[in-house]
Amino acid sequence: MSSVVEFKEITKAFPGVLALDKISFKAKSGEVTALVGENGAGKSTLLKVLNGDYQSDGGQYLIDGEVKHFKEPQEAIASGVSIIYQERQIVPYLSVAENIYMEKIPIGPSHLIDYKKLNKMTQDIIDEFKLPFKATTRVKNLSVAYQQMVEIMKAYRRNPKVIAFDEPTASLSDAEITTLFEIIESLKKKGIIILYVSHRMKEIFQITDEVVILKDGKLVEQLHTADTNEMEIVHKMVGRDLGDIFLSLDRNKEIGKIVLESRNLVAENVKDVSFQLHAGEVLGFAGLVGAGRTESMRVIFGADKHKSGDIYIEGIKTNITFPEDAIRNGIALCAEDRKDQGIFARSSVKHNISVAVLRSLVRNGFIDRKKEKTLAEEGVVQLKVRTPSIEKPIGELSGGNQQKVILARWLAAHPKVLILDEPTKGIDVGSKSEIYQIICDLAKQGIGIIMVSSELPEILGVCDRIIVMCQGRITGTLTREEATDKKVLVLAMADMLGGDKE
Repeated sequence: MSSVVEFKEITKAFPGVLALDKISFKAKSGEVTALVGENGAGKSTLLKVLNGDYQSDGGQYLIDGEVKHFKEPQEAIASGVSIIYQERQIVPYLSVAENIYMEKIPIGPSHLIDYKKLNKMTQDIIDEFKLPFKATTRVKNLSVAYQQMVEIMKAYRRNPKVIAFDEPTASLSDAEITTLFEIIESLKKKGIIILYVSHRMKEIFQITDEVVILKDGKLVEQLHTADTNEMEIVHKMVGRDLGDIFLSLDRNKEIGKIVLESRNLVAENVKDVSFQLHAGEVLGFAGLVGAGRTESMRVIFGADKHKSGDIYIEGIKTNITFPEDAIRNGIALCAEDRKDQGIFARSSVKHNISVAVLRSLVRNGFIDRKKEKTLAEEGVVQLKVRTPSIEKPIGELSGGNQQKVILARWLAAHPKVLILDEPTKGIDVGSKSEIYQIICDLAKQGIGIIMVSSELPEILGVCDRIIVMCQGRITGTLTREEATDKKVLVLAMADMLGGDKE
């Protein structure tokens, strides 16, 4: 018997924002229904309404024809609704079994945990999912992908009717994504309703049956995936035809002198890394997961220690031991993990912009609030941050707007070097095009920009030069003109295949 979840005119408002405006659509069992739209379109808000995290201001949702109104996530779970968020909800120091059965641990006759039964029940699920770890394995010892599988198994053992995935592949490699898709396919065959939120168009056409397009909190259209294409979806999402967003970029044409140089840098997963960055240049770092790109950037920023090697700023050897040293010498880093390392989620947009330059705002021992306000307002205008107020908590903004606020923070510090680690991670196509142009505009101001990205099209489309890494080493450097998908991938796998690195 098929199962259906139906949304009827769901409405949700926050101060100054109508997040959901009478959203109505159905999702059926045995299908994967994608929710797509720009950041701020209402996708995550809709899931939180379904999950009981938010209470709707109007409308209703039904599961198999029965009206539901969950006041908290536990009620949703009890009724067969589970949300798999991008940020994992696990306890790393507990075993896989303890995580999966956390709220339903079997107790033996002596009122102690029956570990034999617990591990047996868990191993049955692991074997059903054909995963290569044990019930007794500590979750902290699993890869990010397998930690996510633990989340899915936790949802699965509750006999769910609905499982929703919110950006599940953001931190996964291609091989890990393949494993995830195999599991989603098996859940689909078991008659579970799958809701799938993603900004990656390739995934939409790979895994989904239906596409629900949202824009500015409104339903645009529901389409059969097989009856549409990427350009149609993008056009309906953003309300305009983006065309080739890389061809339309207004790039910097004047590359300046060397502003940053790394000589023979050695650290954890960083092996003899040497390169130069010029003022006004966008220098890309490409490679597979674990190539050492992020580790190299963290060493240059002083977030991690290096064993040997030197860093030069404008030709002067510079000792960078802590991030404060990097900032003082004109280096800024927008970290890959925006949520945990980039923003102060509960603090205002204003505070998130001013935090890097607070010392310069102090007058007579107190922060000059008027100057701080002006600084924040200028940053919001310059980077076109969509927010009703600079006092709004940054955690309530979309991912694209959070990224713009982080950029505004570092621009306030007037950096010579700006390191962007996965700057468009979890950001929709419309916001990506804006970020790309911002990067080009900053390069035109003479800032040397390093862009680390796992998305090959944006590395090829935005960067002036591309450095490719594999297993902690630089395996090659390409200009934009000579770089191709194939050349980058060959270099990215050079150490593993034993191929030519030149």
